[in-house]
Amino acid sequence: MQHVQYAVIGAGISGLSFAALCGSDSVAVLEADQHIGGYCRTIERDGFVWDYSGHFFHFKHPDVEAWLRRHMPDDEVRTVQRDSRIHFADRLIDFPFQKNIHQLPQDDFIDCLYELHFRHETFPADQPAADFHAMLLQKFGRGIADRFLIPYNEKLYACDLRTLDVNAMGRFFPWADEDEIIRNFRRPDNSSYNASFTYPRRGAIRYVEAIARQLPPDTIHAGERVTAIDLERRTLTTTRRALSWEHLISSAPLPRLLEMTGEPAPAGMLAGNRVLVFNLGFDRKGPEGVHWIYYPQRDVRFYRIGFYDNIFGTDRMSMYVEIGLPAEGPVDVSAERARVLADLRRVGVVTDHVVVAEHHVLLDPAYVHITEQSQRFTDVTRDRLAAHGAHTIGRYGGWTYCSIEDNILEARALAARLRGDEVPLP
Repeated sequence: MQHVQYAVIGAGISGLSFAALCGSDSVAVLEADQHIGGYCRTIERDGFVWDYSGHFFHFKHPDVEAWLRRHMPDDEVRTVQRDSRIHFADRLIDFPFQKNIHQLPQDDFIDCLYELHFRHETFPADQPAADFHAMLLQKFGRGIADRFLIPYNEKLYACDLRTLDVNAMGRFFPWADEDEIIRNFRRPDNSSYNASFTYPRRGAIRYVEAIARQLPPDTIHAGERVTAIDLERRTLTTTRRALSWEHLISSAPLPRLLEMTGEPAPAGMLAGNRVLVFNLGFDRKGPEGVHWIYYPQRDVRFYRIGFYDNIFGTDRMSMYVEIGLPAEGPVDVSAERARVLADLRRVGVVTDHVVVAEHHVLLDPAYVHITEQSQRFTDVTRDRLAAHGAHTIGRYGGWTYCSIEDNILEARALAARLRGDEVPLP
């Protein structure tokens, strides 16, 4: 049986980052798919470049960005100032909704402002919100919550928001208090964690490749799925062989990792949704300038669309369309596609455009459902696994909500901890 110091499950951003930063040549990265990248895969078809979904990079740590870009061509990456909008009534308003209610039709604006100011008469501030739904009402009032925050997030998470933890989105939620909202009427400030982003001209996979090219030859084993893990013996079985390991690093979804160990999570404990993504290329240009648009309307199938052509500066509309779906149940892709095209026409994005290229993918899981119970279970489970030399990282390994940069930072921190020293970015 072959022995490695580090067995890494998953050749996405998290797994590859750990392998590149651990400082060891005794590493095996095991990837079930035939290609690396995880959800940061890129599709090139008929002159269009799409990712599996809208994966844009928002770097807050210059050393992380510099580390990636040192291993890429100088002209590979462009930096973009975000232009994101919300489709409401007959117009596009600036994101985030709660800071731009003054752009709404007058009756909607007055109602949102009134409900915001008097929200604590109905939702007292001194009573902790019980769930995500209640938090939205308590923080912003019914006018803002009912017009955007509740319907949009219900479409995104494909669940009842009452089942989610108050902090289900953590630092990624665009918080704003009443003073900030009113100040924005005259002095616009729509900054957020993703106010600017970078994107490679040939798709997100180029960042993945920048990490992968730092690894020794024969480190990555694509098409090799892990089927069973013995924590006591520190061994695993794949579709090709058996391996023993000193440390196991997994970015696989936590429920699947636990199934591999023979100790699955209790039913319903680690819930999430799926997202069906349509990548569509059209014969000519569509809306100019905007990078993505949110749709809170319950009668519009998608919750968000984005425009690659407005990032690349190309002359044909190239877009992604995202639909949130429950974790279980059949998916009729043909019917969903027809509904998407009909709704794109209804909201005015598509007129007499012709689809000339397309691709679709079902992300499963997509957005995890964070609850108090899931957080406690995940914390206990990660500690238990770590006691056997097994460590889970990444959005799905940690069953959380985080950025791609967060995945790299987590991998770096774990590498440093296991080495017992600091692991600088090369």
